[in-house]
Amino acid sequence: MAFAYEKDAKGIVTVTMDMDGPVNAMNDAFLPQFREAVDKIEAEDDLKGVIWTSAKETFFAGGDLNMLKSITPDGVEALFENVEGTKAVMRRLEKLPVPVVAAINGAALGGGYEICLACNYRIAAENPKTKIGLPEVTLGLLPGGGGTVRLTWLLGLEAAMPFLLEGRQVNPQKALAAGLIHDVVAPDQLLDRAKEYILSVQGDEAAVTQPWDTKGYKIPGGPSASPKNAPRIAGAAAMLFKKTKGLMPAPTRILDIMTEAAGRIDFDTAQRYESRRFASLTPLAPTKNMIETLFFGMNKVNGGASRPPDVPRSKVERLGILGAGMMGQGITYSAAMAGIPVVLKDMTLEAAERGKAYTAMLLNKRVDKGRMTPEKRDAVLALITPTDKAEEVKGCDLIIEAVFEKIDIKNAVLAEHEELLAEGGFWGSNTSTLPITRLAEESGKPENFVGLHFFSPVDKMPLLEIIAGDMTSDETLARAFDFARQIKKTPIIVGDKTGFYTSRTIGTKMLEAAQLVAEGQDPLRVDNLSRLTGMPTGMLSLLDEVQLKLVDDIYNTQVQMGLQDPTEEVTPEARKLVRELVAEHDRPGRATGKGFYDYTEAGKEIWSGLAAWRKEGSDLPDQDIQDRIMFRAILETLRCLEEGVLRSVADGNVGSILGIGAPVHTGGYIQFVNTYGLDRFVARCEELSSKYGDRFAPPDILKKHAADQLEFC
Repeated sequence: MAFAYEKDAKGIVTVTMDMDGPVNAMNDAFLPQFREAVDKIEAEDDLKGVIWTSAKETFFAGGDLNMLKSITPDGVEALFENVEGTKAVMRRLEKLPVPVVAAINGAALGGGYEICLACNYRIAAENPKTKIGLPEVTLGLLPGGGGTVRLTWLLGLEAAMPFLLEGRQVNPQKALAAGLIHDVVAPDQLLDRAKEYILSVQGDEAAVTQPWDTKGYKIPGGPSASPKNAPRIAGAAAMLFKKTKGLMPAPTRILDIMTEAAGRIDFDTAQRYESRRFASLTPLAPTKNMIETLFFGMNKVNGGASRPPDVPRSKVERLGILGAGMMGQGITYSAAMAGIPVVLKDMTLEAAERGKAYTAMLLNKRVDKGRMTPEKRDAVLALITPTDKAEEVKGCDLIIEAVFEKIDIKNAVLAEHEELLAEGGFWGSNTSTLPITRLAEESGKPENFVGLHFFSPVDKMPLLEIIAGDMTSDETLARAFDFARQIKKTPIIVGDKTGFYTSRTIGTKMLEAAQLVAEGQDPLRVDNLSRLTGMPTGMLSLLDEVQLKLVDDIYNTQVQMGLQDPTEEVTPEARKLVRELVAEHDRPGRATGKGFYDYTEAGKEIWSGLAAWRKEGSDLPDQDIQDRIMFRAILETLRCLEEGVLRSVADGNVGSILGIGAPVHTGGYIQFVNTYGLDRFVARCEELSSKYGDRFAPPDILKKHAADQLEFC
């Protein structure tokens, strides 16, 4: 049986969920089995209590995302009725006249934790894999199985906000401290403790009554209209808009449900309102986009869809890092946190020790916040050996060169250290722009040479772009992929064309913003409109962050190397503007306080000198400005897919969100096209192309998909 049912001699029923498939989930099979189990419980004589647990490693995985992403507007009413049916059984469960205990043996997230909330008492096993929470908002959804209302009534508005609006997931001890569960025990004591609790509260009316069903119960912190909560809700709404630009409906709806649930309506009415808001959310484009990429796409990428098959899994046992600057020290931290011994080499011992000190600083912050013990910090630091001696890296099975972005410097470092690799070891060059095939020409074993483009700051950025040179072997690519997963990075494998995928694509949208300014548009308006597409920052602000001088230097280097042809530049006015700002106006970027903006302690202000480029009467429609910036990046991504720079749609979508600031609600640059509509997207590209240039012309891969009515997948 999917729901194993057992009643012991003491009158305690244990329901053990063991549905078909790797996890228990709220799919089509769930509700009939759930209802049948509760029917049977209600018919029991001499019942003392109920334990709800799982035979899987995961307690319960949540809703059926394949089903949810397929919902169309016509299917909303049926989904609403289905959700209401499930919640009706949950309501019966929590109104049983005996104590109901959730024995949480593994992760209980989303619908899994909603089942737990419908139990009177919640006990979790102390298991490193156990996470508890309601992360639906991170997939564009909201907790629709009663979770939004129940958690608001249980914790109060303020305490529930991080779990509902941010989707925070916590381990058992933190869940206990937050009030999400009542007890934490060793895994082998879980069921015994559940039975012990049931027997200890026999005859106790409070133990069989949910807080929201208790007469006179008041929500912790008071109702939403209280003088304390009203400004808190207004502040939360303002913060949500600042974060989402109004483009992600789920968090706004969650706050709305919380406000209503903590208002004047009763518990059951609030539950029905939650169901309605949940069901009507599912057919929206942001919801489908986020589910497709942040769940299915992420699982494909991390699961190795682009990893060369038939290569055995591997682990790096000893890592050498050459260069203890910003990138090298970040890679060191990530590797040491994964338990890998690291030799960190720089020109001087002092520089190498400063690189190690970066890890010490980050670890001390974790200790101060209670997220790590001093003993664990010391153990991680002990894995790092700073040095200025080349022979110290001898025997490393991976050496990562993270020196300055100059090909002659990288070649010199390779010549000095490559022979020190362990037998069968491989070499990784951390670069964002230099061609891997050309760098590998100086290698004695180019098949063992791979590009590893980390993103700054490495300790926070989850993406690792793995670049395959012309000679890079499949074994080396697979080992690089495995190393990325070993240090908990999300890896995409890309081809070795100028700019690879991420640098090439992020450059297009920044330069398009600069092109708009060069054409006479108001720079502040351009920056703000680009931000309102959902990108984390405005494109002119981003240009300042990455440094105008660096952008200009990289372009000049690529021209000198024959990688770029200035006569084929599609935004020549933008290149000219950037060059003039750097060379003629000494505005190299934010690091010096001077770029498109002036940066002072008081904040930032657009540079008044940009008025020289302003052309009155040339203002374009807001939508044209936004689409020019967004479509440039999308079209470049499609060209990367067409040229084989990207190996999969999932790599493009995940890489664009994690690495180059694609708006989360789009699901990534390729997924955006699917829900925008292929025919509609082609038509808009042709319109932009006729007005602003051939760079907006739809590529063949787009036209073919549109003609065949095939979504990108």
